[in-house]
Amino acid sequence: MSTSRVLVVEHQESCPPHLVGTWLAEAGCALEVCRPYDGDALPALTAYDAVVVLGGEMSANDDDTVAWLGPLKAGIRDAVAAGTPLLGICLGHQLIAAALGGTVERNPRGQIVGLQPVGWSEDAAADDWVGARTGAEVAIHWNNDVVVALPDGAVVLARTPGGEVQAARFGPRAWGVQAHPEADTGVVTRWAESDRADHVALGLDQGAVLASIEEARPALEAHWQPLVALFAAIAEARR
Repeated sequence: MSTSRVLVVEHQESCPPHLVGTWLAEAGCALEVCRPYDGDALPALTAYDAVVVLGGEMSANDDDTVAWLGPLKAGIRDAVAAGTPLLGICLGHQLIAAALGGTVERNPRGQIVGLQPVGWSEDAAADDWVGARTGAEVAIHWNNDVVVALPDGAVVLARTPGGEVQAARFGPRAWGVQAHPEADTGVVTRWAESDRADHVALGLDQGAVLASIEEARPALEAHWQPLVALFAAIAEARR
């Protein structure tokens, strides 16, 4: 059996595929990481068996200042139309929403940082991807922006305790998660360093946040690795 080819779009060096990349490879996928910030040309998303779009510090609305976002959104629309399995993580989730006509804005409730329970919706149980959830998942969040209006036809699969869209299905084979299943304490520590001044001003205890993430490592992996493996199976079935 041939290997599924998965394109991973990485927006910056501090936001790598990390755990999700490892889990996809363990599930038999061959990853090709595209780094447009480092000069890589963005290929046609529909040339792959599946696509993962990662997070980043920029906004999903920064088409005028981030050269690849406009072409990536066009590629997302092509992938959704073609039924290419697509998974967006944090910024990637927001980019799918924006590409399809949704709205992404700064969260009026402020930055969401650290572990959050996953508030699955009734629609999640029948979903082809997250239907395998246990119902007790937690997830790492580290985001300022959120999807405030979903595109037509999108389905909310989970919400945060504050009500923000946490996971959504944008098409039969297109999903987004506002959380960071790819991250662990090592990755998040770098994000904490860049946000340190803001968090000090807010009185946020970064040490406690990082300790809680490290403590939850076994649960995070137990929750998200099977879902990533299932995404790999969806990619294989689509070939």
